[in-house]
Order: sequence, then C-alpha cells, then structure tokens
Amino acid sequence: MKKNLQSPNLIVSVLLPLCLLFSACNKTESDRPTAAMPDADNTAKNERDRNDTTLTPGDQGKSPADRAVTQNIRKAIVSDSNGYSATAKNIKIITINGKTTLRGPVKSDAEKTGIVTLAKTIAGEGNVDDQLEVKANP
Repeated sequence: MKKNLQSPNLIVSVLLPLCLLFSACNKTESDRPTAAMPDADNTAKNERDRNDTTLTPGDQGKSPADRAVTQNIRKAIVSDSNGYSATAKNIKIITINGKTTLRGPVKSDAEKTGIVTLAKTIAGEGNVDDQLEVKANP
C-alpha cells in the first residue's frame, strides 16, 4: 500500500502561508506601533512667504541667463565635495536679472559660508543676497 506523501507538502506549501496571511490581515490600527510625532507648524514661515516682498521660487527669472545661474549654483551645491546636508541642498535659489537670493535653513555656519561662497563665485561677488538661516540643532 502506497502512502500519499503529497498531503504534508500541500499543507506546508499552501495552507500555512494562507493562514499566516489571514492572521496578519486581522490586525487593527491599535495593534500597530505608533510614534508620537508633533504636528508640524510652519504657519509663521508660510505667512512670511505670502508677503509680496519675500522672493519664492515662483519668482525665478525667466531669462536663460537667470536660469543658468540658478542651475549652476544648485549643481555646485549638490556636487560639492564638502558633503552638504540634505537640508542645505534644498535651499531656495532664486535669480532675477542677475541677482541671486539664497533662502532657507542650513545645518551649520560652515554650510552657510560654503554655499554663499559657491554662489558668489558663480553669480558674482555683489550679486548674492544671503538670507540663509542656520537651523538650531534640537
């Protein structure tokens, strides 16, 4: 008499994964770990950016020369060997009629100095308005 050896294989290969799948689907939101994250409050900065005197990326000059200056500064920051932080790489760079404004947070005075130096090298010494802010470490 031959025994059916495929039954145990069927249980292990089909039924076990299905049971595991269904048991994972029954978890509720309360079963999942949650991190207590405070809500971000950028109200003050958002209000500041609504002010017509504050430049935003939407104000970027449309001329090929203005776009080239902005692009070259961004490329220099991203590829610089100093290894700027992700925060520094995401600053706002706005060039209008040859004048470049740098806005946003950086992590240190060294990042701020390095970025301003790069921008002045590309845009020209008197063509950079430094509005970078050193972000306090929590």
